[in-house]
Amino acid sequence: MRYYQLSRRGQSILAVETDSGAYDLTSVKPDLDSFGALVRTAEITDCTPDEVAEPHLSGADPLSTEAVRETCGLPIDVDEVWAAGVTYQISEEARRGESSMPEMYVNVYDAERPELFFKSTRDRTVGPDDAIGVRTDSDWNVPEPELGVVLFRGEPVGYTVGNDVSSRSIEGENPLYLPQAKVYDRCCSLGPCIATDIRDPQTLDMSMQISRDGETVYDGSTNTAEMVRTCEDLVSYYTRHNTVPDLAVLLTGTSLVPEEGFSLRADDHVTIEIENIGILSNPVVSV
Repeated sequence: MRYYQLSRRGQSILAVETDSGAYDLTSVKPDLDSFGALVRTAEITDCTPDEVAEPHLSGADPLSTEAVRETCGLPIDVDEVWAAGVTYQISEEARRGESSMPEMYVNVYDAERPELFFKSTRDRTVGPDDAIGVRTDSDWNVPEPELGVVLFRGEPVGYTVGNDVSSRSIEGENPLYLPQAKVYDRCCSLGPCIATDIRDPQTLDMSMQISRDGETVYDGSTNTAEMVRTCEDLVSYYTRHNTVPDLAVLLTGTSLVPEEGFSLRADDHVTIEIENIGILSNPVVSV
């Protein structure tokens, strides 16, 4: 199933999409008005989120699948977003190319312990069709399409699409500047939904397009099979000796990198698609 967050007349609505259509789960269970409420109910009843939702679909108001996809917002009121670095060879090559200390990224790519870093808070994170930001004090800004693992109290409960927008010039100047390159206003987008029926997250096709003035200036594709680490391994390191919040997302690494010298501009448009999850599309603004 795929869960979307909608707003109707100021009220939060949890919509669920199945093979047979889309439904307003909140219409039959008003307390199930967010994905967070769903997973908390699932824990109390010792069920999966889908097992909680399934019995109520027959009585739920039907929705237009197209309307749900076109009007959905940030799919989860996430407490924090973390991210993994250098999990794809292309990312390792790009980091070495930008950095004043390139050897450190080779060591991370081959090391037992992954690179994990804090990425975003709820207030810095945007949803579908909301604007992502690029820093005006950086002359090299890029989108980073990533598979996101959705966690409830440290346990994976679904997957989403993420964009880890970053300043490569700031990070490349000095690795200690990583937080400034990664964490700022509108630095992250998530959506369009949370998919709970992904059997193998390591076999998903992924693509990204960037448009500017009506023309495509970047178009690339890959597969999560190219990851050198597994989602399970990354989650295990994120939760080690770390009291994680109820709702978190762990982005699993950059899979597609525009050619050196390309930089996002205000009014660009970034579209990321991951197989069996959906399309995350965002305009760009300067922050």
